[in-house]
Amino acid sequence: MNDPTNRWFAETLHGSYEQRLEISDILYRSKSGLQEIIIFETPFFGKVLALDGIVQTTERDEACYHEMLAHVPILAHGDVREALIIGGGDGGALREVLRHGSVDRATMVEIDHTVVDICLEHMPGLSDGAFHDPRFDLVIADGVKFVKETAHKFDLIIVDSTDPIGPSVQLFSDEFYTDCRNILTDDGIVVCQSGVSFVQEEEARGTLSRLTKIYADAALYVTQVPTYSFGFMTLGWGANSNRARSTDDATIRSRFEKASFATKYYTPEIHAACFALPAYMRY
Repeated sequence: MNDPTNRWFAETLHGSYEQRLEISDILYRSKSGLQEIIIFETPFFGKVLALDGIVQTTERDEACYHEMLAHVPILAHGDVREALIIGGGDGGALREVLRHGSVDRATMVEIDHTVVDICLEHMPGLSDGAFHDPRFDLVIADGVKFVKETAHKFDLIIVDSTDPIGPSVQLFSDEFYTDCRNILTDDGIVVCQSGVSFVQEEEARGTLSRLTKIYADAALYVTQVPTYSFGFMTLGWGANSNRARSTDDATIRSRFEKASFATKYYTPEIHAACFALPAYMRY
């Protein structure tokens, strides 16, 4: 953020390209022990969370991301009981996971408690009560260390991290993905954000390469998040078996209808299409 009038937020994640959002009001701005955090109001996107100068989520389009992180693996798997979220301190992914009544426990491992606290205060709609769900456990810790040391097994791991910059680099490593595989159940799935492939090809290509080496079934799938410029947002998929991605469309639809909740972005049709990639993403 470099506007002395505090009227515009400028994001320069992609080098020669700058994205600016008009600021109506700054709700929170401070540095935690780990990162710079700002929450601000905008006329178009509503409230926006940014970490170290990079937009993480907005009220208007967050569902495009969080719904696809959660519902694609949960509905493909069909019996997710234990879910682990690495990062995700805004609570959006947690909210979507806990919309599934079949989930017995959702554990979030977030390295920065401040993100949880200020999102609860200033953007409570993101979590929509999920932080108070009795099925939820919060662990303030390094996710890399947690997956290496825990003895617990999970049906689903969601890695809702920032891009591989600074400490987050470890969340994109062979060692981390191997540790995730080791704490997944036999048909368990890990999904992770992997950047906007049109301008972050190295990130998406690297994710797929690592997942392919480590998991029985590996793929990329996509969603469209307007705040993340340059087209498709890429999500990585790794599973200990190919059972989940072999689930037919009719079963996905049946599971979604049985879950009986409304979505803003996810549909069974989107689910079927999201693994179909444009030619420039077929690495």
